[in-house]
This record gives sequence, C-alpha cells and structure tokens, in this order.
Amino acid sequence: MARYRDAVCRLCRREGAKLFLKGDRCYKPSCPIEKRGTQPPGQHGNSLRRGKAVVGYGQQLREKQKVKRIYFVLEGQFRNYFERAARMKGITGENLLFLLERRLDNTVYRAGFSTSRRQARQLVNHGHMLVNGRKVDIPSYQIKIGDVITVKESARKNPHVEGAWQTAAGRGRPSWLAQEGTEMGARINALPTRDDIDRSINEQLIVELYSK
Repeated sequence: MARYRDAVCRLCRREGAKLFLKGDRCYKPSCPIEKRGTQPPGQHGNSLRRGKAVVGYGQQLREKQKVKRIYFVLEGQFRNYFERAARMKGITGENLLFLLERRLDNTVYRAGFSTSRRQARQLVNHGHMLVNGRKVDIPSYQIKIGDVITVKESARKNPHVEGAWQTAAGRGRPSWLAQEGTEMGARINALPTRDDIDRSINEQLIVELYSK
C-alpha cells in the first residue's frame, strides 16, 4: 500500500501553515513553523516566496494540496472523493469536505483518541478501534449517525491513547461528536456541517481545479 514516508513537517512548511500532522509537537515551540516561520523547505525555500503572488491554477493547486495533506490521503484517493462528491446532491466542494471529515481515522482524531490523523490511522490499521463493538481496520470507513466508536480493551492503557484522551476535553470536540459514558467512547450525534470544518479551507478552488 502506498504511503507518505518523508518528514511531515516539510508539508506544513510547504503550505505555509500548520496542518497539525505531528500531534503534540504542533502545539510546542519546537514546531518547525514556530522556529523557521513559513519559509518552504529546501535550499531554495526563500526564493519560492518571492516574486508574484500565487494566483489562478497555482492557487487552486496549493489549496488542493493543503486539504489533501490535512486529511493525509493520496492523490488517487482524493480524486475519487471528489468524483463521489460531484455525484451527490448539494454543493460539490462541501460534499468533498464532508466525505473526508467522516473518515474513521479523522473521526478517531477529532474524538480525541489520538493527537494527529496519522496516529489515528495507525490505531485503526492495527485493529485498536471498534465501531458499534466491532473491529474496523479500514481508515476510510465512513461513519454514520448513531455509531459509537470505542478503543479496544487491550489498547486503553496505551500511553499515547490515554494522553490524547485526557487532553481532548481541553482542546474541544466538534459538536457532532459526544463522549459516550465514562469510558473511552464517542457517539456520532450528527453529521459534520461546514461550520465544523476549518474555515481557512476554500473548497471552491478545488472544484475549479478539477473542473478544468
């Protein structure tokens, strides 16, 4: 299975913004964005920020790359999501974000079982997450209203899971998720809306890019 194996902090610097791919480190002074600013990686990083502002196709491409990297999906997967969103009723750009937001790995991250989507994907891949009491090890699994997501009994003492769960309440959970009982569990109370998703994302630019 294809996967990104390079340093993820380079992705944040290339997009000039924090994508929160490194978990707790993104909230600390050791974050490369904090230390080096938004200068792109590589020896020619400074030159990439000079000259004319990025417009047109370049702006559309950068927005697509940013969203793809936020949710940590590959190019083929991202295009498949777009094509599926285009066939759905409603606004294509918003449909695309809703499909990405409803991925199981993203939901695990947003519920507070992990500190990053990469860590959430690992938990799912290794069979540590249960949906309605059944193991689901497919990160792209689409959650639905009423689903209850819990951590497998043997993984509840994992220090990474415990640490993430303890800090999740302070960072906040989206309105469509609620803690289930007193155990490590979260219930899907509603489907995500546009207000629940990063407002800095301009999904219309992605629609324009794929509509060329």
